[in-house]
Amino acid sequence: MTQHANLSPERWSAFSLDQQILMIGNEMNRGMGLMEPEDLRNLRLSYERVLRLVDLTVEVQRRPTLWRELLRWRDLIAALYIRGEPDPAEHAAAFRCLLQFTPVAAQQIPFVLPPG
Repeated sequence: MTQHANLSPERWSAFSLDQQILMIGNEMNRGMGLMEPEDLRNLRLSYERVLRLVDLTVEVQRRPTLWRELLRWRDLIAALYIRGEPDPAEHAAAFRCLLQFTPVAAQQIPFVLPPG
């Protein structure tokens, strides 16, 4: 995985958890626009970036309960990554779940996701 390869754990740890979740969310939001079959390659690149940022977050955060939940969420993204076709509904559900990790990130839900 070459996406965010130069982003060090030291640099990533300078961001608050809210900022980390929002930056992961930014990649998920980018992926929302890549739901056509011909966009699958770019969607997978977006998921690679998401996976890298989640890995960095797990590496720099020190709360085992957060690790557990982030790693469970990461499994959702890994499953979307290996799918043979985009799944907009599953992507949106995973995105919503991510934004619910912190109250600050949850405030973005009405602006980036449809109701439901």
